[in-house]
Amino acid sequence: MLDSSEGYTTADGRQIGGVLMEMKNITLRFGGVVAINDISFDIREGEIRAIIGPNGAGKSSMLNVISGFYTPSEGEVFYKGSKRPQMKPFEVARMGVARTFQNIALFEGMTVLDNVMTGRLTHMHSGVFSQALWFGRARDEEMDNREKVERVIDFLEIQNIRKTPVGRLPYGLKKRVELARALAAEPSLLLLDEPMAGMNVEEKEDMSRFILDVNDEFGTTIALIEHDMGVVMDLSDRVVVMDYGKKIGDGTPDEVRGNQDVIDAYLGVSHD
Repeated sequence: MLDSSEGYTTADGRQIGGVLMEMKNITLRFGGVVAINDISFDIREGEIRAIIGPNGAGKSSMLNVISGFYTPSEGEVFYKGSKRPQMKPFEVARMGVARTFQNIALFEGMTVLDNVMTGRLTHMHSGVFSQALWFGRARDEEMDNREKVERVIDFLEIQNIRKTPVGRLPYGLKKRVELARALAAEPSLLLLDEPMAGMNVEEKEDMSRFILDVNDEFGTTIALIEHDMGVVMDLSDRVVVMDYGKKIGDGTPDEVRGNQDVIDAYLGVSHD
């Protein structure tokens, strides 16, 4: 298990930094239902951190706590070394946390380009009047944002559909556009909620490649929820496992794969 607070070196020689985000004793209740029960784990700079578990384990609830959609009933969230106060999702986004959703949340009637541009909203600071007239700071700001968005579009290889309304796209491309929108925000921490859900094998291979490239070329820290264990084991540096709102495993893919509690609860292989 990992002990160093200064980071670690992966099996393929990548250097992972110190703690970027830490969840300390997080509990989340909805009335009498405990969705998350006293869970602690951290996410380190530059790593790909997977959160896995059976349906109903509390994974999406945990992602919603990280992104500010839910406020924990108990426990604390630390980001870049400081305790994070209760915040709204847009405030968390301004801190450098972006996400995709389990169910695609795009503007179907807008083009790919316009959808990806919405990822830059946290970087737009000019007033409504100057934006409407498109002069001065507003013009310079939009041109800068447009340039960054075009780079993301090129990076994710969706140039040929940039002017296409999202509603006309097949499912796999919609998922890539949603990734582009999140990446356009230039996040320090990128949260991916089941990025491979509903994809065929070829689409999963493409998405896996892009996730690795985002982590490698942009240095973006990634936390993801995913049910495909082949994808999780191939992509992740570390894995935290949840079951009925509790943490039952935490470590490298190999450590988690050999954890009997994880095997019994999730991987479905009985112990002789």
